[in-house]
Amino acid sequence: MPLVKKIGFLSFGHWAPVPGSQTRTAADALNQSIELAVAVEELGADGAYFRVHHFARQLASPFPLLAAIGARTQRIEIGTAVIDMRYENPFYMVEDAGAADLISGGRLQLGISRGSPEQVIDGWRYFGYSPAEGEDDADMARRHAMVFLKLLEGEGFAQPNPRPMFPNPPGLLRLEPLSETLRERIWWGSGSNDTARWAARMGMNLQSSTLKWDESGKPFHVQQREQIEIYLEEWKAAGHQRAPRVSVSRSIFPLVTDQDRAYFGHERNDQDQIGMIDPRTRAIFGRSYANEPDKLVEELKKDEAIAAADTLLLTIPNQLGVEYNAHVIESVLTYVAPELGWR
Repeated sequence: MPLVKKIGFLSFGHWAPVPGSQTRTAADALNQSIELAVAVEELGADGAYFRVHHFARQLASPFPLLAAIGARTQRIEIGTAVIDMRYENPFYMVEDAGAADLISGGRLQLGISRGSPEQVIDGWRYFGYSPAEGEDDADMARRHAMVFLKLLEGEGFAQPNPRPMFPNPPGLLRLEPLSETLRERIWWGSGSNDTARWAARMGMNLQSSTLKWDESGKPFHVQQREQIEIYLEEWKAAGHQRAPRVSVSRSIFPLVTDQDRAYFGHERNDQDQIGMIDPRTRAIFGRSYANEPDKLVEELKKDEAIAAADTLLLTIPNQLGVEYNAHVIESVLTYVAPELGWR
């Protein structure tokens, strides 16, 4: 199995006007996200990724944030995990994504998916979208995703005006600005084995988070490793010419200071959890890791999904502020990653 080669952070972008929170407003969450991305690049991490949620005090429209980070950084990957395609206009999204990717110099890694249970009932209807006849909302998300992927190929499809405001190139027109290479940097956030197979057939990289449909009753990390193997087998069968990428997300907290121990020394989410994310879907939620570095290394060695992935996204408690979250990431890079051969 390949060693983890890339380590980034994944932020939920929460804000709350409560005592102790370092992110009390939306402006705090956005500006601190930019500052943390700059800080982790200086620390030597590989990426800054962001969750996308609507109707919540969290990050929503990702492209202004991604473009701002792209303008402030030089090296790190900048991505999402994930954009909920039930809410997206694929045409406008191609333009936004192209602009943000060009600003960053081709560093976007866009995770897209059906999304997760939201704050409101059928929130995508307020955005003007409805499943077609015979579809459910997951089908609609995949349909939007397929349109998005097709548009990223850059083929002209729109009939030009014979009397345009500006001169046109010959032939049918495509959306602009287009990033010529972004199509290979699209990831699908998969919660099941079937959607992992679909992502492989579609030529998307795989994002597997801290939640998965419970399809076998096995421990979370084992089910996730099996999902990754299924994805890689389907990728090979599809005959794609490039190598795929796979990421997993984890909450990992090395306890190296008294502040770490105060925050996470009594962490009780050290076992997988089972829950229902809707009336029909039983899900398994992965554990968190919080321990002294030497013990943490031994625990992480047993995580089969981390071993099977090439990218690890560290979920961070962004409300604790830029300085503390940079410390958490630095601790992983300093005390954990070298011991596991990730650096």
